[in-house]
Amino acid sequence: MLNEIAREATYIRSVGRTFWRMRHVKPDSSITIGRMIEDLAHRMPHNPAILYEDQILDYRALNERSNRFANWARSLGVKRGDMISLLMENRPDYIAAWIGMAKLGAVCALVNTNLRGPALAHSLRVANARHLIVGSELIQAFGEVRQELEQPPLPWVLDGQEGGEDLSSALSTAAVDNGVDTALLVKDLALYIFTSGTTGMPKAAKISHLRMLFMMYGFAGALNAKPADRMYNVLPLYHSAGGICALGPALTTGGSLVIRRKFSVHEFWTDINRYNPTFFQYIGELCRYLLNAPRSAHEQDHSLRAITGNGLRPEIWQTFQARFKIPKIIEFYGATEGNVSMLNYDGRLGAVGRIPAYMRSLMPVRIVRFDVERELPIRSADGFCIECSSDEAGEAIGRISNDPGHSFEGYSREEDTQKKILNDVFEKGDAWFRTGDLLKRDAHGYFYFVDRIGDTFRFKGENVSTNEVAEALGVITGIKEANVYGISLPGMDGRAGMAALSVDQEFRLDQLASQLAGTLPVYAQPVFIRLRPELEITGTFKLRKVDLVSEGADPTKINDPLYVLRDDRYVPLDSQYYADICAGRIRL
Repeated sequence: MLNEIAREATYIRSVGRTFWRMRHVKPDSSITIGRMIEDLAHRMPHNPAILYEDQILDYRALNERSNRFANWARSLGVKRGDMISLLMENRPDYIAAWIGMAKLGAVCALVNTNLRGPALAHSLRVANARHLIVGSELIQAFGEVRQELEQPPLPWVLDGQEGGEDLSSALSTAAVDNGVDTALLVKDLALYIFTSGTTGMPKAAKISHLRMLFMMYGFAGALNAKPADRMYNVLPLYHSAGGICALGPALTTGGSLVIRRKFSVHEFWTDINRYNPTFFQYIGELCRYLLNAPRSAHEQDHSLRAITGNGLRPEIWQTFQARFKIPKIIEFYGATEGNVSMLNYDGRLGAVGRIPAYMRSLMPVRIVRFDVERELPIRSADGFCIECSSDEAGEAIGRISNDPGHSFEGYSREEDTQKKILNDVFEKGDAWFRTGDLLKRDAHGYFYFVDRIGDTFRFKGENVSTNEVAEALGVITGIKEANVYGISLPGMDGRAGMAALSVDQEFRLDQLASQLAGTLPVYAQPVFIRLRPELEITGTFKLRKVDLVSEGADPTKINDPLYVLRDDRYVPLDSQYYADICAGRIRL
């Protein structure tokens, strides 16, 4: 009973704090992020806003710098609703630049800094901006695709003059006041944020000032952030986790944001000791990197009171929290573009969030039964979807309405937007956002991630969750990282499981099959194993599967060591054995 009371008290306090902080966030309000920074610059001018390397930018300096960006763009004829692309690695000017564009009412397209070639050209083409703010470290990448663009943007180079206009010089003469467009409203569009591109070309998600503030205040409320708090953020600023969520606890309160150019596993705890943050934002793979790293002198010498993020796998959760003495972990679930979001306020192991029964009407998230083979929700005889029972996996969906918290702003391309909408779900005429994720919910309202749709596959008539298999592999000694996926083989129904592994010297391949047999059903054990020096990830630390899936398990096309499960052990896969599998002479 005491645990139940504590659980509900934590939830109600956390949600109440968040709702109170968001009380002024209304579509027709003029209190945008630009207005908020101006207010903080007036009330707390000398509070540190951004710490970076040896630099400290207080709120007055951040406000003035963002005004310079706004007035520089205004001098070029950029106005409310116009698009400007931003391609720059993490630094204070990245934040000042998009806040400046937000003050002006321009829409800033945050381009992934890891993209090259066709993917970079695609993102710039989608933004279709007349001007590009680019860091000198990335001007070469832009130059390599410039000729591929029918109407390339004019590059303005920060901290450099090669390859474009001198932005640093232009900013030095721009005015430091009157940056805000007074007609700008919270419902206006603020950003394009591109999806990670794990399965193809990135899509540009529309982010209004409204959605941005909801995300910022959501994390500030969950962490109970105050002006004295500091958030350490090594995630890329071009994505929503590092570029919006992590900024909320600092920039909505007058607190401080600590950033660095890129994540470094070797300098992480040194930075934590140096800057003394109270929070940090994680991605699941970042936690795994830290856990696999040698012990650091400072890994328990910190002032952290909570961390927040998503993707922390249940199999390393307790080990991570204990080794680094993390007082509280607030895992969350959500997508940049979606209307489904939730937080695990009380740190329930493995849960990605919670919506208790008494909040179902205010937070209309449902899990519906799903056909893995057809990749569509299952409908009953009356044509409507079927809500899952407790602990039953299905696709998570969120009701779309005009309510600010439940709207779906979509993508730059309408056809991409329509693909994410499910119609006539529980009644004629309703519309729901498809997350593309399989989740399950327990009797207390805690949600648990099962797998991405498309990652779950059928083998021998059974559904196989790549996430479940990856968790089983993740606790085996010697396996540093595991990327699990299904591959198609000629003449075979469904897909065969395959795992690409990055391992160290302690890994024992001869014991792998028996170790998996103790934790996974036979049908879920990977048929093929591929050993790689390292696994490819996106800039937001998500494992890329698309190339691995397309390459399959053909030894004539893959140089990495390949193994196949045979007689309850993994043995080398040669081209003849693979040919026999494909010809049906050997059954898996």
